Amino acid sequence: MNAILLWVLFGFLCGSIPFAYLIGKYIVGRDIRTVGDGNPGGTNVWIAGGWKIGLATILLEILKGFAPVYLAQRAGLVEWSLVPVGLSPIIGHAAQPFLGWRGGKALGATGGVWLALTGIWAFVAFAVGALTVVTLQTVHAYASLAGMITLTVFVYWRFGADWLSAFALLNTAVIFWTHRRDLGSPWQWRNWVFHYVFRRSA
Repeated sequence: MNAILLWVLFGFLCGSIPFAYLIGKYIVGRDIRTVGDGNPGGTNVWIAGGWKIGLATILLEILKGFAPVYLAQRAGLVEWSLVPVGLSPIIGHAAQPFLGWRGGKALGATGGVWLALTGIWAFVAFAVGALTVVTLQTVHAYASLAGMITLTVFVYWRFGADWLSAFALLNTAVIFWTHRRDLGSPWQWRNWVFHYVFRRSA
């Protein structure tokens, strides 16, 4: 139990590292919380500083989810003991104690955790759900939630492990929470859907 708590603390601290804010401030020269939707994440670094620095930031955000879970597995933690360890960098990313407890949407850390747990499979499942929904409508929060739901269903079908399915559900709940304000926005169909499906203009 003590080992699990130490890994949880380590994971939370990793997730709490505000890479996007630090890169925005010291490399891009802007407070990233004033860019785009105000989220201190890699996407807004991409907007403010270009795709190269944005991609580097996103990879660092993925790393802070991947590293603690991968290392915990190497240390011998398995199955249910990985659930709190996996959640810890995601919650750290979402909470961001170093930014006054106003964190990001935790998609980067989520991706890193799943990369450590399942390899590329979870990325593919998330992408299928998210890209399908973002192709149909414009609110990205719905795409993120759709990606998590698709991932959860896929994990249950592909791996059939109770602990992994439970983790997916808890992870989805966190992503729902971090996107709760945007999920209050109305569903907005893209123009092509109106034109080709509903046979009318937007």
